[in-house]
Amino acid sequence: MVYFMPGRTERAAESPPEPGAPGRGPGPELTPKEIVAELDRFIVGQGRAKRAVAVALRNRIRRLRLPPEMAEEVAPKNIIMIGPTGVGKTEIARRLARLARSPFMKVEATKFTEVGYVGRDVESMVRDLTEIAVDMIRQERVEQVREKAAHNAAERLLNLLLAAAGSPPGGGAIPPGAGGSAPDGAAREAIRRELAEGRLEDQMVEIEVSSSPAGTPMQIFTQQGMEEISLNLKEMIPGLFSGRPRRRRMTVGEARQHLAKEEEAKLIDMDQVTREAVSRVEQSGILFLDEIDKIAGRSSHHGGPDVSREGVQRDLLPIIEGTTVNTKHGMVRTDHILFIASGAFHMAKPSDLMPELQGRFPIRVELDSLDTGDFARILVEPENALVKQYVALMRAEGVELRFTDDGVRALAEFAARVNDRTENIGARRLHTILEKVLDEILFEGGDLPDTTQIIDGAYVSGRLSGIVEDQDLSRYIL
Repeated sequence: MVYFMPGRTERAAESPPEPGAPGRGPGPELTPKEIVAELDRFIVGQGRAKRAVAVALRNRIRRLRLPPEMAEEVAPKNIIMIGPTGVGKTEIARRLARLARSPFMKVEATKFTEVGYVGRDVESMVRDLTEIAVDMIRQERVEQVREKAAHNAAERLLNLLLAAAGSPPGGGAIPPGAGGSAPDGAAREAIRRELAEGRLEDQMVEIEVSSSPAGTPMQIFTQQGMEEISLNLKEMIPGLFSGRPRRRRMTVGEARQHLAKEEEAKLIDMDQVTREAVSRVEQSGILFLDEIDKIAGRSSHHGGPDVSREGVQRDLLPIIEGTTVNTKHGMVRTDHILFIASGAFHMAKPSDLMPELQGRFPIRVELDSLDTGDFARILVEPENALVKQYVALMRAEGVELRFTDDGVRALAEFAARVNDRTENIGARRLHTILEKVLDEILFEGGDLPDTTQIIDGAYVSGRLSGIVEDQDLSRYIL
């Protein structure tokens, strides 16, 4: 009984302490009840799944309070979510990661192949998660130094404007130290004031920009398979790609943004960012393995298990058990990464997985299918409910959408009926239903003669009844 919509990614400026160290983890220290309450803001129902992930998250916080020798022995309580598509397995994990402010990545188990076959190797998901963590920490550091970087950029911009003010008629900006009389303090303050008030945004200035090429992404074939690795040739051979700085003319507004980014880069210690990112991945990373049922070792027509599926399971096993993966940011241990797996398990059962792999997922939770009542709640209850989104979108054009109770009920009934007759795609069906119902309103927008549109049961039935009754047509349209 769940619905989900993407929301804003929350970031924090805190870093996870080492096991046994006092203080908080990377996110707020919420109790399991508080975690469930936060998930309830966006997800309808699925109480058992919320309870399971809340306990798993809280156990991480508890672990960080233990002595180092004991914390090292506490393994994460990995989870398998079992349920059909569209009931919110992925969104529960994603919301949990945002709530905990942890590095999070979703991967499909079917993308991986056994070692020796062409394809992605399982260690690549740890490398990708580390990249996500590096970007997360870097953005947090940018937020911390943004104000100081803006101040430094403003001072550099002021110097450029002062130099330009002292240049000869028809000449370019005079670089610092090139001679000429320096403006007095009054002139400097006058230009500073005009700059702060935004009156010089369109004035042209010259600044030096680097012409050095960025790192070149290359594909290399390794023993583990084809991997896309960014090789920064500038770092490998520093003197070869240094390049000469070149002067470029741009407006004051553009120059301010460019200089601010340069100052942010100067104020951020990337070595420290990398170390903290590796620590955060190791202590609070979350990897979501979707479609794990597709690699379950089912018997083939030849009487034996599919070697490729079994091979992927064998490759996944050491990652989930705990190993060390070599990344370009250093060695990353996976012992305490939380793995959340999910699958519909229509053609397979969790017991079809390798026994060793089953043992590494001690928590199993089954998610409920959705019915008409669930769809009705999904449409209006969450903070990011679809009805609220469409109302806000049309209000931006001066059109007021009003959904009546019987209109919401009709939408839910049609969604449930189409799911029963065709493929059951869960709450995702509501997107298709609403787009079809509101097609004319969305197309006309502000040109509608009536700026108030009532979406009631009759309106919904008029737009959908003919399509839903024609099963062949509904398969293509809904």
